[in-house]
Amino acid sequence: MPLRRQGVSPFKSWWYGQLSAVVEPVAAVTGALAVTFFTPVLPYALAFAAGAMIFVVIEEVVPETQLEANTDIATLGFVLGFIVMMTLDVGLG
Repeated sequence: MPLRRQGVSPFKSWWYGQLSAVVEPVAAVTGALAVTFFTPVLPYALAFAAGAMIFVVIEEVVPETQLEANTDIATLGFVLGFIVMMTLDVGLG
């Protein structure tokens, strides 16, 4: 649609749209091979990614922890609380 608004012919617009999808099967196969190759490391990588996301949420999204000068203590408190919560969740089923 943006190409059509710019005056490109309908066939060329359609063709460019089709060409933009050529990379998808290649990326899908590459991703599937990567998952099968990195399966032993996958839980650790996902845990690291989850930890990074939690850290970003605590540091950037929760503004109440940034109001005072104790931002590092507040962040460590959140992380410690999360660790305790996950330990209890895994330990108690």
